[in-house]
Amino acid sequence: MVFLRCHRSKYIWATLGVLAFLWLYIFPVYRIPSDKEMVDEVLRQGQIWTRNQTGVDLYRKLLTECCDPKRMFAVTKENSPIGKVLWYDGEIYHYHTVNNETYPFFVQVLSFIKYLKKCSVVGNGGVLKHSGCGKEIDQADFIMRCNLPPLSKEYTTDVGTRTHLVSANPSIIEKNFQNLLWSRKSFVESMKAFGSSYIYIPAFSMKPGTDPSLRAYHTLADSASNQTVLFANPDFLKNVGRFWKNHGVHGKRLSTGLFLVSLALGLCEEVTTYGFWPFSVGLDERPVSHHYYDNILPSSRFHTMPEEFLQLWHLHKSGTLRMRVGDCAKEGQRKREK
Repeated sequence: MVFLRCHRSKYIWATLGVLAFLWLYIFPVYRIPSDKEMVDEVLRQGQIWTRNQTGVDLYRKLLTECCDPKRMFAVTKENSPIGKVLWYDGEIYHYHTVNNETYPFFVQVLSFIKYLKKCSVVGNGGVLKHSGCGKEIDQADFIMRCNLPPLSKEYTTDVGTRTHLVSANPSIIEKNFQNLLWSRKSFVESMKAFGSSYIYIPAFSMKPGTDPSLRAYHTLADSASNQTVLFANPDFLKNVGRFWKNHGVHGKRLSTGLFLVSLALGLCEEVTTYGFWPFSVGLDERPVSHHYYDNILPSSRFHTMPEEFLQLWHLHKSGTLRMRVGDCAKEGQRKREK
């Protein structure tokens, strides 16, 4: 009897231990640095940055092994033939089987991917306001932007004018263009700001986003746009999400910005990010709006922006990529004075 009681007790404690481990894995116990602590950390690091080719090569190798961005970041006729099942990465049990209707929407291959030297990945953080980073951003060979940001004249000094790839989340199409159910003219006009860029749409992430994404494709095709729609490959998004979860990002879903940084790390020789700053104060400790064009906060149910920033800051300090969170104009002036 005593033996059975001891055995049962050990079993209960072992079970509780496993449950505790799972709980800590899903809801890790650690403290994100405060806004002030992050400002102090960035100021301590200063503007000193040295590129680390070993780190660059390592992350390209890791991302190639897990996610194969060169071949898989978008749905193509090559990687998704008719009959291929695309499992939605943002919803369980939903999928789309590629058929004769959707297959023609896909590009044949990702032929534009070649050797990319310098890439700018431009987030939409309020830290970009009055940064004077526009000229530096535009000097890159390939420029990626997030979620159809405004590029009107009042912003170009800070965010630049050129775009090679811009993401368009279905939620943006729903919010700003009423899912393209009524009028398409404002959508077509707003897209002209992005020139002959690639429009990267996660059509197969959430079931409600598929139809608005396909409408965006038809709208641009009907308007004889010179832009190319690329549908994000849900396998790529899922694998990238798993990669960053293993590196300490525990949000329900990665931000668009981190997806694009992951793409850039897999494709580009040099990666510089702008506008990635999820904190309420800037380096001068003055309030910073969430976006450079508004102060609407994102839903905390999906993203963990400070965790993402910490991962990118680690890559910055290791020389794998460069983060620009300060005033580009002032640094350019200091370089000229030297």
